[in-house]
Amino acid sequence: MDGLRKFPLEAPGRISGLTELAFNMWWSWHPEARALFKRLSRAAWKLSGHNPVKMLGEIEKGVLEQAAGNGEFLAHYDQVMEKFRREITDGGGTWFAGNICAPNAMPVAFFSAEYGLHRSLPFYAGGLGFLAGDFLKESSDLGMPLTALGFMYPEGYLRQKISVNGWQESLDEPLDRASAAISRVLDDQGKPVLVKVPFIEPPIYVEVWKIEVGKIPLYLIDTDIEANDPWNRGISSHLYSGNLEQRLRQEVVLGIGGREVLDTLGLKHSVLHLNEGHSAFAITERIRERVADGMSFEQAFAQVKETTVFTTHTPVPAGTDVFPFVLMEKYFSSYWPALGLDREGFFKLGMNPEDPQAGFNMTVFALRCSSHRNGVSRRHGRLARDLWHGLWPGRPEDEVPIGHITNGIHVPTWIEPKMEMLFNRYLGENWKARHDQPEIWEAVRGIPDKDLWDTHYWLKMKLIMRIMERARQKRIEDRADAQIILAEGVLLDPNALTIGFARRFATYKRASLILRDAQRLNRILNDKWRPVQIIFAGKAHPADDPGKRVLQQVFNAAMDPAFGGRIAFVEEYDEQLAQYMVHGVDLWLNNPLPPLEACGTSGMKAALNGVPSLSILDGWWIEGYNGRNGWAFGEEAGEPRAQPDGPASGWSAPDRDAADAEAIYRLLEQEIVPLYYRINGEGISTGWLGVMKEAIISAAARFSARRMVKEYATSYYAKCLLAVKG
Repeated sequence: MDGLRKFPLEAPGRISGLTELAFNMWWSWHPEARALFKRLSRAAWKLSGHNPVKMLGEIEKGVLEQAAGNGEFLAHYDQVMEKFRREITDGGGTWFAGNICAPNAMPVAFFSAEYGLHRSLPFYAGGLGFLAGDFLKESSDLGMPLTALGFMYPEGYLRQKISVNGWQESLDEPLDRASAAISRVLDDQGKPVLVKVPFIEPPIYVEVWKIEVGKIPLYLIDTDIEANDPWNRGISSHLYSGNLEQRLRQEVVLGIGGREVLDTLGLKHSVLHLNEGHSAFAITERIRERVADGMSFEQAFAQVKETTVFTTHTPVPAGTDVFPFVLMEKYFSSYWPALGLDREGFFKLGMNPEDPQAGFNMTVFALRCSSHRNGVSRRHGRLARDLWHGLWPGRPEDEVPIGHITNGIHVPTWIEPKMEMLFNRYLGENWKARHDQPEIWEAVRGIPDKDLWDTHYWLKMKLIMRIMERARQKRIEDRADAQIILAEGVLLDPNALTIGFARRFATYKRASLILRDAQRLNRILNDKWRPVQIIFAGKAHPADDPGKRVLQQVFNAAMDPAFGGRIAFVEEYDEQLAQYMVHGVDLWLNNPLPPLEACGTSGMKAALNGVPSLSILDGWWIEGYNGRNGWAFGEEAGEPRAQPDGPASGWSAPDRDAADAEAIYRLLEQEIVPLYYRINGEGISTGWLGVMKEAIISAAARFSARRMVKEYATSYYAKCLLAVKG
């Protein structure tokens, strides 16, 4: 049941493994594999957007034939392929097998609405997707028996185009499936697997695609098929539909349809892990199957609950999906009898006791139907216990059964190869195998300041040159006039202190906060002896006009000649640009409105590469900040010095923006800029290098995906597996 579409171009026999390698995202976090493709043709690698599938489909056959006879290339090829095949087939020698259970255990089913793996697979909108992608990669590295499920979005998320007045235009760019590392799942007769979503009328059908992420299979549901009518075909077209009914239909297909897909493919699982509430209807399908086998609803509910893990990323009640009961009745009236429930009993599963008339709340439903629940930072866990206290009436708030596992980043993905080479010299070549052990990072203190600075400056130049190249290419393609090009960073100075701000342009992220006092900011940016510049990037959701207005404000500031080109807005933010920015800026700015940053991971990625943060005390930074690894603010607005388990409020102060902007300006003027420019005779700031080193040491192990995935395995998955055996 798992026949797969084959790539149309087969590499010559001696290097035929290139096709297999290209179709497994393993290459995306192994620099030696990326270097192998780059070695074929630097130009083709660049033109493909660092996408080996696209590259192999376009490259001249003669280039491959020549490589197949080149001894140096073959030695490199053999080394990479030996490592690749060893790592994706090893089961018994993995961390999971040695610490949790045998590798042939029934796998964890991981459901998420988005996955950030690579720019060639645009199935992500922001941090939630990158977190899910990092989770899969680290699960592969640790030998986790995990199967992932999500949506195929043939129209992607959005392609961004900024007009001359700064307004974001959202363009569709259909996914080129023939140029992506994705394969259609076929049945035994070689036809696409077709699955009907159970109990939903009129019927909805899905086909299935597969991405190999190292050892981890990721299955993606596709409704854009001939078997569906146009309304149903559009269910999976775009990430996070703005239409409420279509959003419900997405979540029905993802949860119920996703569970049916796994069953059709014969992929049994013993643990269900829901990454946010979008896929929570998978719970109902697990219950229905058990009821169909003769269990009562109560028995089935208890069994499913014991083996379900729910991770909430939602810091406020308004952030969860709530569907009107009348809409739920339209789609579930034929479904709840199969659970052994009536209308009232079904609706109670998703009813918030503190607002029972609001509708069916997906976060409430997932919390009520899972035994293992967590927020994504220590403070967010505290906030979640406060938000959903009403589900456990009579319990003290600190006994509400919602824990926390702080997010982490996949170190092999987010470490820049030049920085990795530096670590190889001073941490030992096997440091990546032990990168979640904090003690190994103490060796960073021994890296000579000049070596670290030279590496960082090279990455900074790489970022600026890449921004200039993007602007030049847009101009050549007549996609932008000269005025817009000036706003995109062509005047950036590699010797100026460079601040990075790149994320989704939701209003609570407050991208324009640093622009609040234009005159004061201008003095900071255009200081003759100590210049500063800011690079912005990010997208607003297509339906988020307030977010687009914030983006417009930032873009117009980049267009303003008064700032002298010291502000840049780089269009079309994607995974590749994110890599360049977290590697190449000098300082990472983060100023969301507390407590709306459940965790955040971009600052972790920057810190891993020696880029310290200037961040408000919210999300992960409360746990990460130690007074030596960056700069923190937030208490100026009347909020006490934040603690990981401390108060979760303070965000509603009417003067919050003014106080936080003032804190940013003060820190820049009095501490950050003077330290950066306190240069010794070798042309470097030893004080700044000290902060860079402390950023790496404090974040690399503690905020790694390896630490995170191990916590899920030991705290939740192991208990679920025991419940199955019991």
